[in-house]
Amino acid sequence: MELDKAISRVAEAIIEAERKLPVDVCESIINCHVDGGKAESVMNAIKQNLEIASKTGLPMCQDTGVFWCLVSIGRESSVDLATVEHVVIEGCRKAAEDGYLRRSVVADPYSGRKNTGTNLPPFIYYELTDGSSVELSFLLKGFGSENCSGVCMLRPTDGADGIVNAVVEMMKRAGGKPCPPVFLGVGVGGTMDRAAFLSKKAFFRENMDRELSERILAAVNKLEIGPGGLGGEPTALSVSLLSEPTHIAGLPVALTVSCWAERKAVIRFEEGEL
Repeated sequence: MELDKAISRVAEAIIEAERKLPVDVCESIINCHVDGGKAESVMNAIKQNLEIASKTGLPMCQDTGVFWCLVSIGRESSVDLATVEHVVIEGCRKAAEDGYLRRSVVADPYSGRKNTGTNLPPFIYYELTDGSSVELSFLLKGFGSENCSGVCMLRPTDGADGIVNAVVEMMKRAGGKPCPPVFLGVGVGGTMDRAAFLSKKAFFRENMDRELSERILAAVNKLEIGPGGLGGEPTALSVSLLSEPTHIAGLPVALTVSCWAERKAVIRFEEGEL
């Protein structure tokens, strides 16, 4: 019975995230400065879309995304990983069914590309944290923006300027494809794969370098790709950055691009609830 409740909590949180954006994301969209013209028309359409999704219970975008999940398990927790994985998978399955989410996952990425028909599997990552709780952080990731994400392996001497330039170059190539204004997650350090992981985790954690993030944000907005890719500002609404140690010979930098619909959900289970 407890597992059924946990699965339902996960499903309900995901469905809610498809219909309503987090408060901070909504505020960024509503309060952003727009210089009239086409940019203002696009932003008004986005705001209207959010109102319709909230009132009707329909997903705010036809691409309801893949399920990306970070499982943060307290070192003092007695829960086993198999139980957590079961809750994540079945919660995602129930969300796709009950929320009428588009089936967007293919079983074989390069041969046949047959749809799984369930929007499964979710893409699950694990980390240990302090305490005894288990926290599930879901990013509902559409692929118009995911296709514009990437990794750059910079030289150690490239430094902060190199990081800014790398993000700007990726956004130049992206243009209007990721449905701007976008939210950006930047991961720096580790290895190639760790930087990519950090760039998604950045959407859920406190920004580790606000000064550098502001530099990146300003540089991206100078591109004037604009809402809907129609020019002007804003191109990006926020940048969040996480970093960790890396090898003396490298400076991995990863960028995860989220469209204006930065859909995410966090579910926390205390000891004994799983």
